[in-house]
Amino acid sequence: MSIGRRVAAGIFLSVAAFVGSARAAADDTADNVTLKEGRTMELEQRWDKTFPKSDKVDHRKVTFRNRYGITLAADLYVPRGAEGKLAAIAVSGPFGAVKEQASGLYAQIMAERGFLTLTFDPSYTGESGGEPRNVASPDINTEDFSAAVDFLTTLDLVDENRIGIIGICGFGGMGLNAAAMDTRIKATVASTMYDMTRVTANGYFDSMDANARYVARTQLNEQRTRDARSGTFAPAPGLPESLKGDEPQFVKDYFDYYKTKRGFHPRSINSNGAWNATSSLSFMTMPILAYAGEIRNAVLIVHGEKAHSRYFSEDAFKKLTGDNKKLLIVPNASHTDLYDKTDVIPFDAIEAFFKENL
Repeated sequence: MSIGRRVAAGIFLSVAAFVGSARAAADDTADNVTLKEGRTMELEQRWDKTFPKSDKVDHRKVTFRNRYGITLAADLYVPRGAEGKLAAIAVSGPFGAVKEQASGLYAQIMAERGFLTLTFDPSYTGESGGEPRNVASPDINTEDFSAAVDFLTTLDLVDENRIGIIGICGFGGMGLNAAAMDTRIKATVASTMYDMTRVTANGYFDSMDANARYVARTQLNEQRTRDARSGTFAPAPGLPESLKGDEPQFVKDYFDYYKTKRGFHPRSINSNGAWNATSSLSFMTMPILAYAGEIRNAVLIVHGEKAHSRYFSEDAFKKLTGDNKKLLIVPNASHTDLYDKTDVIPFDAIEAFFKENL
């Protein structure tokens, strides 16, 4: 299989100055947490982000549980010297990334701008709990956002009526799905969005038909049988360890972020691992944007003009209704430019959107 097809088929897979306290819903901070499945969650207390630490923000590690009983590891960022009730934002993504990468950068910058922010590793990935590892789910990953909202409502510093979310890349789609489900989410930003269910079921630019999907499902279910007999879980193809030079530009862009010093992180699936192959099955039959048109709260969708994935955001925006929805196309930006290029990501517009709607 060519590198383009490998990644196209599998980007779903590849691709004490602290103020405030958490009540019962939180597990609070700890170096080690014993998880329901018996594994010990070892939370890294060193600053191991792909971006420098801000001196304008207080930071600590926290954990919380979703309604499936999975413990999620997260970073909490609070504006230094904050007082009173703050608007809060939960952040996650990109798909296959960890909170030490793009989502942490977004969270820290938004905290510098006055918001309390929480960025988390999704279930089964990074420092978060869940077995087997490296699994994704359109349902559970949507729930992860709502569980983050649950946690935020327990914090003394948070105004529970002013909570928003930011979803990056594949978690942009999850974020829109969460906003359709969870009316407590008062404002949603989807940045450089992927609709993971669409790309998994249809391939890029909807190139797969029903017959191709049937073949893919057959192969994945055959893999389930092999996994069941072996007691292991086969990985899906991921990003290559080196490039030949003839790969599609978006593969080169992903490589430049995940596999180089710019964005590499050892706990990131896209940097240093592979998705569980068969977890893509549910993404073929559970379209996450089916009820996007029923989102009544505010939505801002941000995408790069030059991004291969731009059509996901444009088509998602067409589903939205009401006069509090906006689509912002960033001139000349690629998909991964909106991961970490702070001179390209429109933080002023994102800040203004949240201040208007939270």
